[in-house]
Amino acid sequence: MKGKKITSHIFVAPLTAALLVLLSSATLSQTSSQSKEAKPQNQLTNSTTAQQDQPVVKLGTELVSLTVTVTDPFGRFVTALTKENFEVYEDKVKQDIAFFSDADAPVSIGIIFDISGSMKGKISRAHEAMRRFVESSHDDDEYFLVGFNTSAKVLSDFTVDSSKLVNSLSLVEPKGNTALYDAAYLGVEKVRQGRHSKRALIIISDGQDNNSRYTYNELRKIVKEADVQIYAIGIVSLSGGSSLEFQGQAILEEVTRTTGGRAFFPNSEVELEEVITRIALELRHQYSLGYYPKDTSQNGRWHKLKVTVNPPRGLPRLIVRSKEGYYSTRK
Repeated sequence: MKGKKITSHIFVAPLTAALLVLLSSATLSQTSSQSKEAKPQNQLTNSTTAQQDQPVVKLGTELVSLTVTVTDPFGRFVTALTKENFEVYEDKVKQDIAFFSDADAPVSIGIIFDISGSMKGKISRAHEAMRRFVESSHDDDEYFLVGFNTSAKVLSDFTVDSSKLVNSLSLVEPKGNTALYDAAYLGVEKVRQGRHSKRALIIISDGQDNNSRYTYNELRKIVKEADVQIYAIGIVSLSGGSSLEFQGQAILEEVTRTTGGRAFFPNSEVELEEVITRIALELRHQYSLGYYPKDTSQNGRWHKLKVTVNPPRGLPRLIVRSKEGYYSTRK
């Protein structure tokens, strides 16, 4: 299978000799047909490189940890920050960071693929989006595939063979109603079984739902409880969106934002490729932060989280995205 290699262009800001901050943008370049995605060169001087599998929020344990994305105002990923640049707040109370890593860790990834009737005229673009994504990922990533129309089912179990996922959809014809909420719910439950502690879902859909057993509120609840980043690629009509499409976009945006992920709505093939590159790069340019909560009551309630970054001298105000909160375990 042909693979695509991600390379990072590093921008060095004028700082003191004690600290270099790298602003990375990315392009895709072709590799040979026998090669798989190569890991980007590690140019981060402050990496905890021994930590290859980053923990995320682990409910049921005392340690709480977060996956954090940092970008500059131009959307470029900011790497080589240190623990001292970050502050974590739980319910507005500052926490002491006990764990820090910026290692490029493999991910357990679930792809949630819409094959319903509302995807007629869009299915080829959706299939291309999935193909490009799996070709742009980490060597050790593992994947599973959930397809959905009137109902949701696992079409391909966990595998490191990305071509298996792509081929499983080669003869699919979009038809039937749309059980998006059921598919996302199934994906959250399934990805928890992954062998990597860093986990993500990629939803490829127009966001419309008309046939789920689970309600939107039930989906929101499990998403808030889950240890999963969710990204969405909204496949919209190139001729202009309907009111149902706009409603679907709003749903995808809210679900992804809660987890620290993002929703994208490309309007052209060029934008689609940029989005695929963006998501693949983001999963490989993130920070993992961990802390022991000062509130040890473990009352089962929702704890709101906020992560801020104090940029080194010479850098502009940075943009931070992470999970919005977590439910503590109940004693």
